[in-house]
Amino acid sequence: MANILVQQLFTIALFSVSLSTHLCLSSSKQSATIYDILRSNGLPMGLLPKGITNFTFDDSGRFEVYLDQACNSKFENEFHYDRNVSGTLTYGQIDGVSGISAQDLFMWFTVKEIRVDIPSSGLIYFDVGVVHKQFSLSSFDTPRDCLVSTMFVDNQLITQSVPKRLSRKLGTPKRYHEDHSMAVL
Repeated sequence: MANILVQQLFTIALFSVSLSTHLCLSSSKQSATIYDILRSNGLPMGLLPKGITNFTFDDSGRFEVYLDQACNSKFENEFHYDRNVSGTLTYGQIDGVSGISAQDLFMWFTVKEIRVDIPSSGLIYFDVGVVHKQFSLSSFDTPRDCLVSTMFVDNQLITQSVPKRLSRKLGTPKRYHEDHSMAVL
């Protein structure tokens, strides 16, 4: 009888440890930010703009981030982020990138892949189809502010919005959004 009681107590203890471990892992996975996930996969946090809180990430490495609006960030070059950015994360790279474009020589190129081959090299590579652009890895250490701005995609103009105080400095005609804090140029 004592053996049966010990076995039952052992089973209950083992179940409790298993359950608490599962709950801790689930909780830490849900509380991880997209920036934590990038870092844990050998990529810099600044690949995505500042302030992302709405995203999905699954066990296959597939992720999707949701921005309030399409926007641009300035690094060595300017990068455009669509409202939805997605890809598949493996250690040191993002394949099947969708929703990021890079500007070079006044032209916009769709980013297809991002990778860090050798972290100690200090370089990060962006595959834009025709070439692989390399940038300083340190440029992407911290997420940048992302500002709404103009971009042409397939010869269609995407609206440019700038803070009202900047539009006055530019001296351009403007019409105001409902909140009157942004001007559309």
